[in-house]
Amino acid sequence: MAEARGCWACRRSSHTTRSRKPPLGSLVVTHPFHPLRGQRLRVLYVRRVGGIRVYVCEGGPLGSVGLPEDATDRGPEPAARPLSIEVLAALVALLSELTGEQGVVR
Repeated sequence: MAEARGCWACRRSSHTTRSRKPPLGSLVVTHPFHPLRGQRLRVLYVRRVGGIRVYVCEGGPLGSVGLPEDATDRGPEPAARPLSIEVLAALVALLSELTGEQGVVR
């Protein structure tokens, strides 16, 4: 009787299969208080959590790190000027002008 070698579909290839997904590249951590701020990290995968895009990256000694999009260079551009009491006062004045109410906050 001949030695059974198994079916051809059951054999494993000696080569690694290649992913059909394109590489996700890298990003820079921009959050001012993150320990990896300013570092470029390789993106492992992207997922959505509560409607927010989260990038899971190689974090070096921290292991894999999940970063919301707005904490990276892939998020929206930072505001032209910081939120300050003067900016808030201007917003209240604009809203009062548009609604016809005098400084009423609901």
